[in-house]
Formats: sequence, C-alpha cells, structure tokens
Amino acid sequence: MSRGLRAAIVGVVCAVALGSVLAGCAADEQSAVQDGSDTLTIYSSLPLQGPDRERARDMVNAIKLALQESGGKIGPFHVTYVPLDAATREAGTWTADKVLDNARKAIRDLNAIAYIGERDSAATALSLPLTNEGHVLQVSPSSTYDGLTRASRRQGEPERFYPSGERTFARLVPADHVQASALVGYMKASGVRSIALMGDREIYGGGIADAVEKAAARQRLEVFDGGHVDASRGDLTGAARKVAETGADAFLFAGTTDTGAARIFTAVADAAPSMLLFGPAAVADQAFLNGLSPAVQRRMRVTTPALPPRLLPRSARAFRDRFRRTFGRQPAPEALQAYEAARAVLHAIRSAGTRGNNRQAVTDAFLAIRNRRSVLGTYSIDRFGDTSLSTYVGNRVRRSQFVLDKVLEVRG
Repeated sequence: MSRGLRAAIVGVVCAVALGSVLAGCAADEQSAVQDGSDTLTIYSSLPLQGPDRERARDMVNAIKLALQESGGKIGPFHVTYVPLDAATREAGTWTADKVLDNARKAIRDLNAIAYIGERDSAATALSLPLTNEGHVLQVSPSSTYDGLTRASRRQGEPERFYPSGERTFARLVPADHVQASALVGYMKASGVRSIALMGDREIYGGGIADAVEKAAARQRLEVFDGGHVDASRGDLTGAARKVAETGADAFLFAGTTDTGAARIFTAVADAAPSMLLFGPAAVADQAFLNGLSPAVQRRMRVTTPALPPRLLPRSARAFRDRFRRTFGRQPAPEALQAYEAARAVLHAIRSAGTRGNNRQAVTDAFLAIRNRRSVLGTYSIDRFGDTSLSTYVGNRVRRSQFVLDKVLEVRG
C-alpha cells in the first residue's frame, strides 16, 4: 500500500462521498455524548505492525501511562482508552483500509471524545475528514504536512480535510514549514550555499520539498530542483548523476525511510563524493541508519524536533523514568509527544468542566490551549491547530547513532 498523495486524495474523496450519511450520524453522536454520558473514550490509531511497531507501541504505552496517572477519571467522567492498529501484518505498515476503519470505529462510538493519530501525514489525510465529520477532536503527535492545517500548493487544502466546516485537528509537532526553515538554517550554518533537492512521491515528501524551496528563497540559498523519484526501487544511478551534475554543495532528499532514503543517499554519495547529505525528521530512525555505510553516515545531517533530554523540561526526564520503570525500556522519542497528546486531551476535558462529555466543547478547549507547560516545553495551539513549539536539532551520525550537532531555533 503506497503512502502517496493519490491514496490520501482518494480517501478524502471517499470521505466526502460518505458525507451525507456521516453528517446525520455525526449530529446524533455529538448530541448523544452531550446528553449525559459519564464514560468517555479516547482512541488512538498507530501502526503496530512492521518496522514502526516498536515506536508505535511505545506511543501506545505512553498514552496508557498518561491515563494511568489520571486514575482514569477527570472530574465526574470516567476515561477509557482503546488503541487501534493502523497496520496489517501482510502490508508491514499502515494501510488506507485500516486507517479508514479506525476512524469509522471511533466516530461510531457514542462515547468517543478524542482520537490520537495518525503517525504519518498521509494517513492523517485519510482519517481527518471522517473524524471531522463526526466532530471528534483529532490530535496527531507526529503528522507534519502543512496542508493539514493551512494553505498549500495543492488546491482545496486545508478545506478538503474539514467537511464539517469546523476545525477539529491539532498537532504537537511543528509543521513542515517550521522544519524547512530549520533545515535551511542548518545548511547555511554548515557552510552550504546551494542545494540539490529531490523529493519522494508522497504527501510528506512533497510538502517538505515545497516548504524547503520557500525557506531557501527567503534565506537566499540556491536550489536545484531535481523533481521527484521513487527511491525504494530500481536503479538510481541516473538520478544520482543528475544531482552530482548540479555542482551543489549539498543534497537533500525530502522523503522517508520507507520511500528509499538510504538508497538515494548512498547513490548520491557515490556520484558526488564531496556533497554533504541532509535529511528531514522522517529519516531519524535506526532502520535508516542501518541502511547506510559508515562513509555515508559521516556525511549525513538530519533535523528532528525530538530534543535530547538535557534540552527538555525536568518533567520529561521524570516521564522517561516512569516509563522505564513501568515498561522496562527507554521510550522512543515519539512516546513523549504521544504522552503529551493524551495529557493535553485530558486537560481539554477538564477545562470543558461540566461539558467535558461534549465533543465540541472539548475540541474548543484544546484549540484554546495557551502557554501550557508540558514535557515538550511550554506551548500554545494557534487558530490553525498548530503548536507554537519551534525548536529543532541538527544531528550528525557516528557509529550508527545520531549525535547532537546544533540547536536550531526557528523564529516567526
């Protein structure tokens, strides 16, 4: 199953086609929750099969820990948690069918109050129109695609994701335009004056590539646009040669581990021995590093919003200690974002007071978050549903491990 934009658009079209049916259901569901249920359910949708399973399971366990710490109760309301698997064993990753099924399951539950997911932007593009139609708050710990919350180069975004006409989505990771500014700033700090840019054919890669071009223009960095490539298969010699022929100081692949990042970086490294190599947060995982030789690793630079423990609040270190004691392992970086997603949802329920069982009231309370102190730092949610968090780190690679190189503060 491809994670491409085509799948996302098909899912959105399907969601809109179901609109007339879902609209009636959504209105009934919203009033049913409002009419006095004292049991609320938080759902999550994460890929619990395939290469992402360990990280996703840490995210699920982090959500469980947040609920456990609340005692499963916020004011007069009992809060339960249902983790849903967005992946299949056969596919080894999330699939459109599973994501859509998960969203439908959540909105059909009269007690559903929030939906934490998806991990990937393209998956969020599928589930968001459904949860929006059902008036269920959706919070993503890790989906960064700009078009989910604000205008992009693709027509009809972000409106296509909100068929109800109301905003019901927020995320706790900075959007792609923030990461793009961090990437370009990191390049300039590394002495780069020109970059060869190539993207994958997915919604995430396309969004990063567009945002990097805009950020590079603002920061006066020359860009050689190499278009898009499916780097997960086939011979990449020709594509790498075109990159080398640009004579750029550096190469950026706007893509993910799953879309062949290790293959294209290796090919470009062979074709252009002096180029620095830059990757976005979607390649900040061990599977990507395992696909690189030591020589290529030494030339890699990767940005990520996952800050090292010493740059996080003391509460983040306390969370890591509790997680390790409870589950017997150190949490993946995304677990911290999932934990705060759950904590923020509980905060929204509490802030809604006696209307904590009303979907609209809880959504409004979440989107009204201002100067919230958390394990991620102090943040607000803006009118788009985006977080005010904007710090990234630039990492080098040593012996198949990411090592902090530079803290990147994005302003404005």
